[in-house]
Amino acid sequence: MRVLLVEDEPYMAEAIRDGLRLEAIAADIAGDGDTALELLSVNAYDIAVLDRDIPGPSGDEVAEHIVASGSGLPILMLTAADRLDDKASGFGLGADDYLTKPFELRELVLRLRALDRRRAHSRPPVQEIAGLRVDPFRREVHRDGRHVALTRKQFAVLEVLVAAEGGVVSAEELLRRAWDENADPFTNAVRITVSGLRKRLGEPWIVATVPGAGYRIDAARQEGGRG
Repeated sequence: MRVLLVEDEPYMAEAIRDGLRLEAIAADIAGDGDTALELLSVNAYDIAVLDRDIPGPSGDEVAEHIVASGSGLPILMLTAADRLDDKASGFGLGADDYLTKPFELRELVLRLRALDRRRAHSRPPVQEIAGLRVDPFRREVHRDGRHVALTRKQFAVLEVLVAAEGGVVSAEELLRRAWDENADPFTNAVRITVSGLRKRLGEPWIVATVPGAGYRIDAARQEGGRG
């Protein structure tokens, strides 16, 4: 999952970003409304986390822009404004969820997972394919009943592949969905992460390489390439 975090307090933004990273959630930070709108125009996000009181276009204006775009991007408002009227106005602007400061990072993670599941409402909370069982809330993976310990980035990549339900996912798309904006577009991090993921999941290889196209979960459990 990749989120846009709009928060003008640098220390808080960095703390949230680092905490989300531990949960295999990539986050790009925007410290003001103009930066948020710029990032929205060039990147695909799964969720926008908006502080309402930010410099430049306010969080409310950013929310209005998202709604007007018709993208369907879920919005979670993260703000100190905790009165019922504040919440009502936030939902009126198109927010899908509202979390007041101070908050526990774990609650933010749970809300993000819930919004992501709601966005893809046909996707069950626990995803299963070809002997794989992926639980995003517990960040657990089992293959044929065997627990598989993955790194955060391996888990993030596996989430994207499993959600594709056997469809091909390009390396570029994996980079967009599982890494943040600081990722080098020419990096071989995707190939290295997929290679490590295969080894953790064990044989027969279930993550297949589709030459010239990307990667997919091989539901037939046929051995895929190692590249």
